[in-house]
Amino acid sequence: MILLVGLGNPGPKYENHRHNIGFMVVDEIADRWNFGPERPKFQGLVREGTLETPEGPVKALVLKPTTYMNESGRAVGEAIRFYKIDLSQVVVFYDELDLAPGKVRVRTGGGLAGHNGMRSLKAHIGNEFRRVRLGIGHPGHKDAVTRHVLGDFSKADQTWLYPLIVALGEAAPLLAAGDDASYMNKVFLLTHPEEESGKKNSGPDKKNDRTE
Repeated sequence: MILLVGLGNPGPKYENHRHNIGFMVVDEIADRWNFGPERPKFQGLVREGTLETPEGPVKALVLKPTTYMNESGRAVGEAIRFYKIDLSQVVVFYDELDLAPGKVRVRTGGGLAGHNGMRSLKAHIGNEFRRVRLGIGHPGHKDAVTRHVLGDFSKADQTWLYPLIVALGEAAPLLAAGDDASYMNKVFLLTHPEEESGKKNSGPDKKNDRTE
């Protein structure tokens, strides 16, 4: 089983905040792959389903902690203990100030970058889980950080936000297969179709050059 955790704060007043991009992504994964209905469990909201990988189906659980960001680790710890999930099968989606808006990086372990949700996770489950860092950009001054992360995405953000969330959901089976590098690559190509188009067109162009 793979556990897909989205970090955020519960309730309608927070749902469009930059800090809630993790919730947005796991909702998209569950919807995209027809997971079951949402239900309360593990101090959070869960949905269960299956992700089809080249090696076969992998059971998946989506979890959105309802403990508020600073206590996210309590919910995740409960789920891990109940299902006896190895940390290598725990993937956490969260907002990252140190990445430009729309950038995605996947890694195992690493620093916390001052993120309270990640700090709680480390305290409750350790540090060697997989993480999908979702860039929301930095406001430029530390005094503006709280207002930035606890503010709604702007209208300008919508040009990259929706395509990114859709791509992160579509590529999710690669996470279940343990192929984080291919996951990043597919998300990039889905959000930059001109790159994929250029690759596809490069072959015929070269062939034409050789035959002229």
